[in-house]
Amino acid sequence: MTDAFRIMGVVNVTPDSFSDGGRYLDPDKAVAHGADLHAQGAQILDVGGESTRPGAEPVAEQEELRRVLPVIEALASSPDVQAQLSIDTSKATVARAALAAGASLVNDVTALRGDPEMVSVVAASGAECCLMHMLGEPRTMQRDPRYDDVVSEVKSFLEARMAFAVSEGVAERRIMLDPGIGFGKTVEHNLELLRRLDELTGLGRPLVIGTSRKSFLGRITGRGLDARVAATVATNVLAYERGARVFRVHDVGPVHDALAVTAATVTGAWPPTTPTSSTMSTT
Repeated sequence: MTDAFRIMGVVNVTPDSFSDGGRYLDPDKAVAHGADLHAQGAQILDVGGESTRPGAEPVAEQEELRRVLPVIEALASSPDVQAQLSIDTSKATVARAALAAGASLVNDVTALRGDPEMVSVVAASGAECCLMHMLGEPRTMQRDPRYDDVVSEVKSFLEARMAFAVSEGVAERRIMLDPGIGFGKTVEHNLELLRRLDELTGLGRPLVIGTSRKSFLGRITGRGLDARVAATVATNVLAYERGARVFRVHDVGPVHDALAVTAATVTGAWPPTTPTSSTMSTT
């Protein structure tokens, strides 16, 4: 397993996302935000036009396309943005259009279950995809979620969804897996997944972690959305040590720096984006 990490910066083009809904609904603001996240260290920009927060209502296909396509097109054509572009959608039509506009990764929170045509879109395009575990759907996922063993059940689910994708023509090397922190899980479930995350590395694919600003961190710390950066950093450092290598976050700069120091400590090396000027102190 590689020791390198990648940060996936969140670019929500929505009016109702739990953390920054409405802040970047204007395409120009979303593009500027994506460029800023890239400058802070995001190697992937995840553009989404439909909120998946608990209780979220579905968005019509044409509205989702209207929100995300101008942003992806502008980011793809920007000389200042060299990040990989990801489309956060469970609709095959949206994914197909986004891939044609410059995206090369499909982040599907339904793990290819939401739209029967999605797997063929991913397979035909040769794009990467992220398959995530979710209990139920966004509107219902937090209604008394229960598991006998959350880690074992999430692992079995991800293994089965990866096998399905491969059987339908998606190259295994193009698959990432996300245990779905906060998607149909209690605080205890989320902590158990983080605690035993290394058990999922046996699936052999990069693990994606999305804990950024989530409500379980607020439950633990008592802090509001904009004051959960330190808690987000802590979960990402813990996840890196347990084998995660892709981190989906809103606050890219602090998480990047924390992971750079963690990786340097664990491996003795650090990312090329870390300043190494000879004028810097060596202590």
